[in-house]
Amino acid sequence: MFFKKCSLPVLLAVVFVLSGCSDDSGSGTGEAATGQLVVYTSRKEHLIKPLFDRYQAETGVNIQFVTDAAAPLLSRLQAEGENTPADILVTVDGGNLWHAAEEGVLSPVESEVLVRNVPAHLRDAGNRWFAISKRARVIVYSPERVKPGELSSYEALADERWQGRLCLRTSKKVYNQSLVATMIEADGAENTQKVVQGWVDNLATAPFANDIQAMQAVMAGQCDATVVNTYYFGRLEEAMAAKGEQLPLKIFFPNQDGRGIHVNISGAGVTTYAKHRTEAIKFIEWLSEVEAQQMLTDINQEFPVNPLSKSSAEVQAWGTFKEDDVPIEVTGERQAEAVMLMDKAGYR
Repeated sequence: MFFKKCSLPVLLAVVFVLSGCSDDSGSGTGEAATGQLVVYTSRKEHLIKPLFDRYQAETGVNIQFVTDAAAPLLSRLQAEGENTPADILVTVDGGNLWHAAEEGVLSPVESEVLVRNVPAHLRDAGNRWFAISKRARVIVYSPERVKPGELSSYEALADERWQGRLCLRTSKKVYNQSLVATMIEADGAENTQKVVQGWVDNLATAPFANDIQAMQAVMAGQCDATVVNTYYFGRLEEAMAAKGEQLPLKIFFPNQDGRGIHVNISGAGVTTYAKHRTEAIKFIEWLSEVEAQQMLTDINQEFPVNPLSKSSAEVQAWGTFKEDDVPIEVTGERQAEAVMLMDKAGYR
């Protein structure tokens, strides 16, 4: 067997050939020949390919894949319909997975393995998608200018004491939209509106395009604290260590006295028109097992979803936390409301 990244036309041609050669006198499942999979993924190639390689080495299954942003992949699946070559969608953010399921491009899966390995709040209620890794959205601060006692929750960053001291990533990106969506679920729209307005009032500068830039602004003294996904902290920490430097920032886990820190996910689901459905389910099950979970945390500096798995040593060094166990699908259900609320507050 072999492994490669293919263009869409090549993948379509492969599927059509396989469909024409399949044996209709077999089990009657309607599946194409086994031993192969096609994956659409929004994950960067260097973060996901090692898992494909390992699975291929263990099983001999040939995995072809297409990488793109989440929105174009969803549009592609919708346009292709029953002609799609994709068996699996792998993407980030609970909201993206929720939208994919609601648009009908993902199908329910019956799997005792996935139900056992993936906590209920990190999978779709209808079992159309399952988390395979998680990341926490933490407060990152300058220990030179911020005392840990000043920090408590996302909501507290709206206090007047933070005026001119806060940096944030743009609201146009899904991670802050998902955070605000879970805040609406927990605190209500009116209270969340006040909090987001407070954040905007406390900004030291215009929102940044990404989490790395926001942390660099804290390092430069433009602001004292920001809110980022943990793996971005890990990447910046790693980049500075490679230069023999220590990252002059600290992580704080917010909302530990309440609902817990907001976590988001990367996840996977079997497409509605998967040609290799049985093999697709097996692969997602494998992703939820301890070996693959360990690879995910080592490669991506994320947290495992399987309770039996451990984070990498680098991730463990950040400490432990209580996480919000709100169903992650809330990030999709309340996304539109969150976007409108942020826009009303002037959070750009």
